[in-house]
Amino acid sequence: MVARRRRRAARDSQEGIPSPPGYSAIPIKFSEKQRASHYLYVREHRVREGTNSSWPQKRTLFVLNVPPYCTEECLSRLLSPCGPIQTVELHAKPDLTEHPKEPQSQFFHPKPVPGFQVAYVVFQKANGVSAALTLKGPLLVSTESHPVKSGIRKWISDYTDSVLDPEALRVEVDTFMEAYDKKIAEEEAKAQEEEGVPDEEGWVKVTRRGRRPVLPRTEAASLRVLEREKRKRARKELLNFYTWQHRETKMEHLAQLRKKFEEDKQRIELMRAQRKFRPY
Repeated sequence: MVARRRRRAARDSQEGIPSPPGYSAIPIKFSEKQRASHYLYVREHRVREGTNSSWPQKRTLFVLNVPPYCTEECLSRLLSPCGPIQTVELHAKPDLTEHPKEPQSQFFHPKPVPGFQVAYVVFQKANGVSAALTLKGPLLVSTESHPVKSGIRKWISDYTDSVLDPEALRVEVDTFMEAYDKKIAEEEAKAQEEEGVPDEEGWVKVTRRGRRPVLPRTEAASLRVLEREKRKRARKELLNFYTWQHRETKMEHLAQLRKKFEEDKQRIELMRAQRKFRPY
């Protein structure tokens, strides 16, 4: 194995294209003016036995070191000479499962992944992968027919795209909410149909619907429940059960009597001071 690695390293050094073990290097350039080449490292996507992967075997090309300026459209255009391409997806790191694509929105875009990425390119035929492994370069990302914006031009374009049309945004939001409300209504109708109906084994599915309405999960409702529990505990509390409770009750009663006696004395003194001599 050591001799094989040495022969591979010698062959790579002779060709002048560095590549990790098991990968083929495809040089690309951003434009014709660029002298240095950037390398994409590609290999056939394979998984271990017993590992489930939704990516089709023998038709998927795994690409490493995809630069930030290389989009899915650019990558599809660069690899299109190898054969017809079915899908191209970019990810921040390798992923075995293929996520279903959501409908593209004109206003709401997923957060772009900063830095370099990996890509999964699915060809329609298996010979597309073998052709991509022997692809020679350098390939140009930005051409006259397919220019790629960069620098201040890209910033200006991004800012222009960020200015939204309120009417078009309202139409898209209304369309999304109609589809969402329809989906929720279908789920509630299905849950209502399945409520209380046993399955083949006799089990009854428990749903969130019930005979008694559920309290709303708000702060005001929680405070009302706590206050109700506090009053219930106060009614259940035993009064004058212990000796210290008797003693404290007597002391509080004596203190109230002394306070009332002093108030009565002050009221009598005030009445005496205001008394006047009235013979007639």
